[in-house]
Amino acid sequence: MSLKYYIADAFTGRIFKGNPAGVCFSDRELSAETMQKIAFENNLSETAFAVKCGDKYNLRWFTPLFEIDLCGHATLAAAFILMNFVEPSLNEVRFSTVSGEIAVKRNGDLYEMRFPERTPEKIEAAAEIIEALGLVPDEVYSGRDLFAVLKNEEDVRNFSPNYEKLGKLDNWLGIAVTAKGEKADFVSRFFCPELKLEDPVTGSAHSSLVPLWCKKLGKTVFEAEQLSSRGGKLYCEQGDGFVKISGKAALYLKGEIMV
Repeated sequence: MSLKYYIADAFTGRIFKGNPAGVCFSDRELSAETMQKIAFENNLSETAFAVKCGDKYNLRWFTPLFEIDLCGHATLAAAFILMNFVEPSLNEVRFSTVSGEIAVKRNGDLYEMRFPERTPEKIEAAAEIIEALGLVPDEVYSGRDLFAVLKNEEDVRNFSPNYEKLGKLDNWLGIAVTAKGEKADFVSRFFCPELKLEDPVTGSAHSSLVPLWCKKLGKTVFEAEQLSSRGGKLYCEQGDGFVKISGKAALYLKGEIMV
């Protein structure tokens, strides 16, 4: 069976920047085993699998090792490819996912995603968190991921992860460090201890970062920047129970997978 396959760089307008995601389209549901094998073979941080179902698309996301419940950059990549190369007449697409329906609208060269709000809970900076981070954060918040608020942007840029130590914080999927930005409203970096890598741009983390910074800065519209080596920009807005996350994307590859 031949499957359409694309790679797009998300949260950027240029290839080799932002966060690369694989996007695979099929006319029927694939088994979880097949999707996991494809994601492992391609070895990108995320591969999205989309199947048309009526006027929507079923969407699932896989890392090389496991399925994930929400992924921003792969959702953006899937919407970008759908609206430009699969169904170019579309200006909006709705995805059915394990985290509910996600709508994505085209807005010029931006793709606006409506994500569920995931407000993190402020917790104590326990000794094991301080030990794993190798520093004392100003504040710590807990959600799907652990969020450490640092003093300034420079501290976020200079943070050096110890994946062996971060891996001991196994109550969370990922570890993010964040601070008020110098030019952007806030900045962040995101680390995946299980994969032992830094995620270049993490859209799903902004479902928690936006409500966190909404409370801290007293505003609802943000320009955010992720300070990985590839870098990426996100345009965000706090809604009532949801978060809008927008970004650009660029096509890197298109082809076929034979399975």
